Amino acid sequence: MFHATTILGYKADGKAVIGGDGQVTFGDAVLKSNATKIRTLYEGKVLAGFAGSTADAFNLFDMFEGFLNEKRGDLFKSVIAFSKAWRKDKHLRQLEAMMIVLNKEHIFILSGTGDVVEPQDGKIAAIGSGGNYAISAARALEKHADLDPTELVKESLQIAGELCIYTNTNIKVLELS
Repeated sequence: MFHATTILGYKADGKAVIGGDGQVTFGDAVLKSNATKIRTLYEGKVLAGFAGSTADAFNLFDMFEGFLNEKRGDLFKSVIAFSKAWRKDKHLRQLEAMMIVLNKEHIFILSGTGDVVEPQDGKIAAIGSGGNYAISAARALEKHADLDPTELVKESLQIAGELCIYTNTNIKVLELS
């Protein structure tokens, strides 16, 4: 497993929310603590987050947005086409990278090995080194707290940032409502 970041996507109550920490590491050193690893795509109708090399993120975000434009914003068709292209490219498929993409209807985890995974519950997904901490926190908070989706994502990432050495608490969040 590569050591990257923490990205958490969540959809509930008519909202789609994505959040990420700001830490960029190289080996055991922190290079930057305030990086932005999430963005809105396709006229602000799709959210995306990236775990892996920062340089690769820009290429993959642009490539994915191209498929969104080609498929007129249809997230399901876009993730299938993107996954095929990512898997077939001999250089891109070597990347130790993952993405979460979501809108108010769907949420997917994507990888260069061709994975297109819609979470079992259809609403919570996490990637990166602190992903297991963040998703555990999100599931517990969803079940036992009364937080709106944005606060749930922030609190879950805060917990992950306090546990994972490759994640910090410089959290950024985007939402679609």
